[in-house]
Amino acid sequence: MTTTRPIELGWFLPTAGDSTAFGVADAAVDSSPEFFSRVVAAAETAGFEYLLIPVANQCWEAYITGAFVAAQSKKIAPLIAARPGYVNPVLLAKMIATFDQMSGGRICVNLIAGQADEEIMSEGVKFNKEDRYALMEEEVAIMKALWTADGPVHFEGRFHHVDGASINPKPLQQPYPRFYLGGGSEEAWNLSAKHSDVHLFWGDTPERISENIADIRARAATHGRDQAIGFGMRLQIICRETEQEALEAADQLIENIPEALRERLKRMTASSKANQRVQELAAEKGLWIAPHLWTGLTRFRPGAGIAVVGNPQQCAHTLQLFIDAGCDSFCLSGYLHDEEAERFGRMVRPMLAQQNPGRLPAP
Repeated sequence: MTTTRPIELGWFLPTAGDSTAFGVADAAVDSSPEFFSRVVAAAETAGFEYLLIPVANQCWEAYITGAFVAAQSKKIAPLIAARPGYVNPVLLAKMIATFDQMSGGRICVNLIAGQADEEIMSEGVKFNKEDRYALMEEEVAIMKALWTADGPVHFEGRFHHVDGASINPKPLQQPYPRFYLGGGSEEAWNLSAKHSDVHLFWGDTPERISENIADIRARAATHGRDQAIGFGMRLQIICRETEQEALEAADQLIENIPEALRERLKRMTASSKANQRVQELAAEKGLWIAPHLWTGLTRFRPGAGIAVVGNPQQCAHTLQLFIDAGCDSFCLSGYLHDEEAERFGRMVRPMLAQQNPGRLPAP
């Protein structure tokens, strides 16, 4: 299904540090406000509309970092996680609405429930994956009610009881900020169908993504939302002037990582359907699941490890395949993140704009 919705582009802020060669000390860039500022400036200049702030335990705290991003920029919107069980939903609704007002309408909400159980348990959240999704559905319902209600909100659920709550301020964005969700489980798809503005898939073949879009859109139709939900891809990108340079940069990223990390990654992500799919693709197809779609990072990186690799024309063509499959949002990242954002904005984005007239806003 081809869509004519506007195409939006997002970038990633690596608050756990950055590198052009994992496992090589000289190639690493440590986390720092100065580095974050470079990434933010490069992403905004390149025309990215939102910036994904990560929440893994090795990362800097996302809401404080997001506030820093908003203060350092003029247009780009931080995409910050709402995680079930971490923050009371009434307080979280107030936090997000306040952020929205103070940033001039620049915050998006990332719904995350399917992280590694081991990490979540270590942080004091004792719900299993299924319960986390059920809890998150309640918390999203409460936040949306608080943002839109004219009077006090009452809610009686399995996990939360709210009796007469209200918040000030209300969000600047109406009726509230956009919701994003990335996940491959039934629970994730059902929650997206009911609440998400954008469901983000991790790397897969365009053919499989087209099938997944049809499935989630049919689920959304049961809530009257089949035209309200959009779809996107969470991908890495390694673009260079020539294909050979891009291949060399990809190889350099992983050639010094010990293979033992791959087994640890498999154990950590065993409960994640999206991670299982990524590992399945890598096992079935090897390093290349399609021309210019590379699985190398999936051996060592949880989450979005499939990368678009090639020269500018090849990268733009590969992204266009996902656009033609029905995607209109791309959350991208690359190494180093300030440098790759600049390359993308200079070499790839103009081609996407030319291929999709009127669907990409001016940077």
